[in-house]
Amino acid sequence: MENKACFHCGDDCGNHPVVFQEKSFCCNGCKTVFEIFSDNDLTCYYDLQNAPGAIPKEVEGKYDFLSQENIIEKLTEFRGDSVEITTLYIPHIHCSSCIWILENLNKLNPNISDSQVNFGKKTVRVTYNSETTDLKSVVILLSSIGYEPYISLDDFESGKKHINRTLIYKLGVAGFAFGNIMFLSFPEYFEINEFWLEKYKHFFRWLMFALAVPVVFYSAQDYFISAYKGLKAKLLNIDVPIALGVSVLFIRSTIEIAFDIGSGFFDSLAGLVFFLLVGKFFQQKTYNFLSFERDYKSYFPIAITKIDRDGDENAIQVYDIKKGDRLLIRNEELIPVDGILINGRAKIDYSFVTGESQTVSKQSGDKLFAGGKQTAGVIELEAIKSVEQSYLTQLWSNDVFNKNKEDGFTNITNAISKHFTIAILTIAIIATTFWLFTDASKAMNVFTAVLIIACPCAIALSAPFTFGNLLRIFGKLKFYIKNASVIEQLAQINTIIFDKTGTITSNKRSNAKYDGENLSESESLVLKNSLRGSNHPLSRTLYNILDEHNIITLDQFEEHVGKGIEAKHDDISLKIGSASFVGNPGISPTLNTTVHISSNNTYKGKFTFYNSYRKGVAKLFNQLKKHFDLVILSGDNEGERENLKKLLPAKTKLIFNQKPEDKLEFIKYHQSEGAKVLMVGDGLNDAGALAQSDVGISISEDVNVFSPACDAILDATKFKDLYPFIKASKSAIKIIKWSFVLSFIYNVIGLYFAVTGQLAPVVAAILMPLSSISIVVFTTICTNILGRKLK
Repeated sequence: MENKACFHCGDDCGNHPVVFQEKSFCCNGCKTVFEIFSDNDLTCYYDLQNAPGAIPKEVEGKYDFLSQENIIEKLTEFRGDSVEITTLYIPHIHCSSCIWILENLNKLNPNISDSQVNFGKKTVRVTYNSETTDLKSVVILLSSIGYEPYISLDDFESGKKHINRTLIYKLGVAGFAFGNIMFLSFPEYFEINEFWLEKYKHFFRWLMFALAVPVVFYSAQDYFISAYKGLKAKLLNIDVPIALGVSVLFIRSTIEIAFDIGSGFFDSLAGLVFFLLVGKFFQQKTYNFLSFERDYKSYFPIAITKIDRDGDENAIQVYDIKKGDRLLIRNEELIPVDGILINGRAKIDYSFVTGESQTVSKQSGDKLFAGGKQTAGVIELEAIKSVEQSYLTQLWSNDVFNKNKEDGFTNITNAISKHFTIAILTIAIIATTFWLFTDASKAMNVFTAVLIIACPCAIALSAPFTFGNLLRIFGKLKFYIKNASVIEQLAQINTIIFDKTGTITSNKRSNAKYDGENLSESESLVLKNSLRGSNHPLSRTLYNILDEHNIITLDQFEEHVGKGIEAKHDDISLKIGSASFVGNPGISPTLNTTVHISSNNTYKGKFTFYNSYRKGVAKLFNQLKKHFDLVILSGDNEGERENLKKLLPAKTKLIFNQKPEDKLEFIKYHQSEGAKVLMVGDGLNDAGALAQSDVGISISEDVNVFSPACDAILDATKFKDLYPFIKASKSAIKIIKWSFVLSFIYNVIGLYFAVTGQLAPVVAAILMPLSSISIVVFTTICTNILGRKLK
């Protein structure tokens, strides 16, 4: 076939093009997208896929095993009453058209509600209605449009990963060619005038050309593809100068041997590509070794309450959960593992998993899936598997909860690199023009050497390695950050807002005094069990203070955020919360935090709390006052104002009686005035404020309510170290800037030798990956030193 270019996307890869209507396509995605838009009728296309005989003969009957219940159970990550979710490995994902078609499966099959592609891992995560379609139908649909999934139950059960060895193959080809071309070039290096060498030099030169061809068109193809796609999108990415340098070397060398001008630069060309791939391989191996993302996710700090055989309740970290453990799930808590419901009324919100907010009621003996949130009081379940951290953490970035704080935020690398390519191309053109008039024989050497020596790989590596290593270090120190960009945003903070209850106060050390009518034994029982189901800091404190009572299942439980709890058991109906909520707004306000109780619409009394502040609060605020505007934004009354004035620096703003929506508006206003706001709260009542702030940190103490609104979670025992963590984030920016300086110095020195014609392209090709390696070593060592200072 003469025309190898894809009719849809223009990709000239030539990888077994698909033919449709006498047109060539690089993949089924491009063919399908063209077919859909040419028909301009998605419904017709769906009908085509479901017509008799539409299922390809090669897959008909092939996937009958997907109708077996035990296999479906293993291949699906979530199974609800009407919703199932599966992640399938698709080896044939090739380009943006593939992504488009796979993320629009719902247009081909309306029973599929969502599909998300992970291009790097070549997987698609499909959510579908299990009542109207099934896993087998989804797989057959994918196969029918040219994206047959690779399904191996052995791989699934053993957790093996699909290893892409393409880089190793390309490196092998480039290394083989580089070694042999260097060997064939030795006579040219030393100008040996042996008869047989002179006689066969043309053969040797064309042999070098033959060895260089797979280096350019196979080993270096990723750089050309990336550069082409960048230029097509009107972007000058970092691969443009590399692709240009390789092209110039190959074309110039081919011209030289064709017209018998010289032996060309095939040795330099092969060396350039080989050392580029060595640097790329080193970078990939280093990332796999450090495993930044996996490490910080493995420390994800959702704690849970475990009930032992004696009925004692103890908080444990989720990664300590074992099969058979009995777990207590409170209201608004996330279910961390798949389990069987043992006790309680389960009303599960699976919106974290499915995106649908409708709750599902479950009975004792029903299976509950990880990722669901209990919304109707306390339940008990038995774990049927250990926790999978990667599954929990993917909830943090679920599209349902995306409020992209990075919109309008330009990271430090992009701010510099966008000017880099233009500057290097300008220098290369000016230097080449100069040498064309001065000494034309050096012009091509200068041009290629400039493009090679000034490769911006070092700049591109600085931020990922610095932030990635710091993520890992922070995680070990119980400061768990959502992603690397949060560190960069944390370094720009100039205003810090704290919640009071549960944030700067300790729930464990607070005490409360009851004032009012004595509660009956039945009322005390219902009160204790009502508090048991809540995660509000005051509820947790009061629950720990009250005497032990039997565990009962409440008939009704409802928690009103920012107001209180309603609970019912038999003929007792309790309200626990603010005075107005329990139905007695006429009570004169007190200066201390209080929780009021009413039983069957009769006011009973109140618990008055006496706060105990976290260790190191005064020292922390004194450290912060020199660098930030500080605010205490509390929903409590002003009873603690005098104590806080004595404890905190004089310039700290103290604002009380703030509802959750008031906190959000307060932050929004200050942001409009130019403030970069860090919000530190308890994760539940402060969810809106955490989401609105530039950076939101949730404090975790024993049991933490999962909050996708927050950007980081700080263990309560590390609260006093908040300033060192912020300081380390600012130091990380300095490390990146210093690495930029080192890269700049290296480029200036390298460019001097390149522009003056003293640097051969092959030497530049060796030095370039060495510069990348030095940046990686520098940033890793500096961040490790930074980590030691935090300990």
